[in-house]
Amino acid sequence: METIIQLKQIKKTYSLTESVSVQALRGVDIEIKKGDFIAVMGPSGSGKSTLMNILGCLDIPTDGEYFLDGVSVKTLNKDELAGLRNEKLGFVFQGFNLLSRTTALENVELPLFYNRTHDRKDFKALSIAALERVGLGNRLDHTPNMLSGGQQQRVAIARSLVNTPKVLLADEPTGNLDTATSLDIMSIFQELNDQGITLVLVTHEPDIAQFAKRVITVRDGMIREDYQVKNRKSATEEIERFKAGNIQIFTESEKLHQEVV
Repeated sequence: METIIQLKQIKKTYSLTESVSVQALRGVDIEIKKGDFIAVMGPSGSGKSTLMNILGCLDIPTDGEYFLDGVSVKTLNKDELAGLRNEKLGFVFQGFNLLSRTTALENVELPLFYNRTHDRKDFKALSIAALERVGLGNRLDHTPNMLSGGQQQRVAIARSLVNTPKVLLADEPTGNLDTATSLDIMSIFQELNDQGITLVLVTHEPDIAQFAKRVITVRDGMIREDYQVKNRKSATEEIERFKAGNIQIFTESEKLHQEVV
């Protein structure tokens, strides 16, 4: 199986002052193959956010080697890094990060303006195809305020797919969504993974991690666990169980609400 991402002894140190520094990552080794679906878990301050930033070429390691689709990231200058990021990676965020006054179609088109491999006349067709892929072919002209939270996240997923990336990186993509919508988004991720897309997902929720194929647990800047998911859940089946009233899982916001109540 083709290796898409390889991290070798990745370290990241942040200098707070001349005499004080924090070691966020302490020698991380990870190999991600084409078609993997990985959930990254860990408590706050564990280093998982730093790890995702490095995977997304949004930050560079202090030491170690990162190969993305065979390219050594540390050999690239700022412009080359931005080009690699736009061409090889797709991003989905907890807060959707959509432009509020811009239609779904226009939001999805945005990454294409930074990718020189596509002809500008193809932008609309590529964006429509991406939106149709996530079931929003009938919402092209809708702005974010006209869409539900789940639909906004679908637009964000379509935007992440429009450049046909090698890897889709999702940072807490269900964190702002209720149970039913979270299951819906995970069913989309599983479907995309079944189509061959490689996914890396950060989540605080063990139930959400069970939809992945593999779980990596980060603690104190090190990989503490890396295992294949046994009895992996099907989001489509869980949706049916939820509709029938036979399932009860909660997003972080719902758990907090229940604790308050």
